[in-house]
Amino acid sequence: RIQEAVDALSGYGEVFYNNVLLSGVVPQIAIIAGPCAGGASYSPALMDFIIMTKQNAYMFITGPEVIKAVTGRTTSLDEVGSAQMHATISGNVHFVAEDDRHAIQIAKALLSYMPSNNTEDPPHRPYPDLDLSADEGINALIPETSSEPMDVQPIIKRLVDNGQFLEVHAGWAGNIVVGFARIQGTVVGILANQSLVKAGAMDIDASDKGARFIRFCNAFNIPLVTLVDVPGFLPGIEQERGGIIRHGAKMLYTYASATVPKITIILRKAYGGSYLAMCAQEMGADAVYAWPTAEIAVMGAEGAVNILYRSELKAAEDRKAKATELAAEYRAKFASPYMSASRGYITDVIEPADTRATIALALRKLLTKRELRPAKKHGDIPL
Repeated sequence: RIQEAVDALSGYGEVFYNNVLLSGVVPQIAIIAGPCAGGASYSPALMDFIIMTKQNAYMFITGPEVIKAVTGRTTSLDEVGSAQMHATISGNVHFVAEDDRHAIQIAKALLSYMPSNNTEDPPHRPYPDLDLSADEGINALIPETSSEPMDVQPIIKRLVDNGQFLEVHAGWAGNIVVGFARIQGTVVGILANQSLVKAGAMDIDASDKGARFIRFCNAFNIPLVTLVDVPGFLPGIEQERGGIIRHGAKMLYTYASATVPKITIILRKAYGGSYLAMCAQEMGADAVYAWPTAEIAVMGAEGAVNILYRSELKAAEDRKAKATELAAEYRAKFASPYMSASRGYITDVIEPADTRATIALALRKLLTKRELRPAKKHGDIPL
């Protein structure tokens, strides 16, 4: 309250300090079920997950009246602090609940994948016997050509136990999908490019979303499974001015610093720096598998052909047909997963039907992984 003066600020400060002390030690989940204004909003912001109810809940630093007085702009509570706004635009809210009861259900679902603290393993329920049978049904979900978008959500549902996937930040930065699941009983954090949104290209928001999720999983010993279908970082003046270099570097930093088991599956495209940013072998992946449809290269075939074969295209009678021919040659010579495998950059080329079995076997082998790093106070993540 305003009349509490500096005593109120001191109380806030103590809460924030303890939020930070507990960060990475125990999971912290905030449920916003009513007004959360001014300094009070920083405590949930310091926690791991925020669940906000659709009705009667608002979160903001300065409300419409203050904004009007200072800037002259007229706004509404919904515009500056609703659950919908925070879940889709600001990215502050991870889950939107229908009501208080639903919010508690979401919190319980989250906790079912987490250990009580950072010294424990997550609550794995490993199958007594691994099921290594092939899932031929997954083939029906894969488009015939890489130029067609592929919805990664059904792919994820085929890989996880009983199709149960708890998606985090579902409404924000849809070009990357993150969430929790189990694969043959083992708790995992999944990150996957979604080519239905911005062709799956990484941008500022997707980088922040992915990096935050990786950091949480690493803090609480949750293995990471990465599904790659990324054409690159999103080009554009807004992205460059917004700091895509710094934000994209967060993905590199968090993957490289993570010491939990890291398994990467290259589904289709994996181009340039975004290939590395999605946990390539060089970023510390313990196992990297690729589908035969994978394309691993510095850049896409179409763009590379225009640079490498400029003179041939200029001299061709049918430029389009020649470009198609050269693109096919480029894919076979420079982008084939078999070429990457021959050089030791990926562990193996696998059939899509074997993906779930391959991940499950790799996870079982890596559950006892322990990795020591050089002693230091902390790294300097590019915030």
